[in-house]
Amino acid sequence: MTITLKPGSTVMFTGDSITSFVRLPGYDRAAYPLQAAGRWCFEHPDRPMTWLNTAHPGDTSADLEARWQTDVLDARPDVVSILVGINDVGRRTILPEAPVISTDEYATTYDQLLKPLADARVILVEPFLLHVAAVVEAGPHRVRIGERERAEWRADLDTKIEVVHELAHRYGAELLLADRMFARLGEPERWSEDGVHLTAAGHSALAEAWLNLVV
Repeated sequence: MTITLKPGSTVMFTGDSITSFVRLPGYDRAAYPLQAAGRWCFEHPDRPMTWLNTAHPGDTSADLEARWQTDVLDARPDVVSILVGINDVGRRTILPEAPVISTDEYATTYDQLLKPLADARVILVEPFLLHVAAVVEAGPHRVRIGERERAEWRADLDTKIEVVHELAHRYGAELLLADRMFARLGEPERWSEDGVHLTAAGHSALAEAWLNLVV
């Protein structure tokens, strides 16, 4: 099943830094929503769309919920694409003062995001974590993220990915199996240097997978 994009539709991307157009100077600006929109505009000049992106770096599902009315619902989008979850897993590692977000809390909050979208078509993107070897520093405290931290994140993330699958089934949403896709592709460092944020090639792979869900 795919989503038919009708001329004049509004497509909304939202989530965290992976989806956001915001990039620091010197970093690529090849975010997958921009690539997907550009490809669509090139290949379908007869079906112009309005493309919106309200993703914010660092956001959790609760952060999305706090701005959901103004960031998403007020725009009345026809299609909403959501990628959120890795910060629900990793924020406490980077910011020890941050609260733990349980799988049940994630499920409840995500459900609240989807309930008011009855009139929109929805794409849920699996949050993902690539098995890279790098040790990186993250956050204001320059916390080191390596194999041990990623193993902890993976155990938590797997349960949250299950939530996304369950919600996609419940709401009849399209499901983009991003975590599974990157695992199948191999060569993790080609797609992400730190396991979370994508390279330009990683964004291209995700954009291609997203475009496969629309016609």
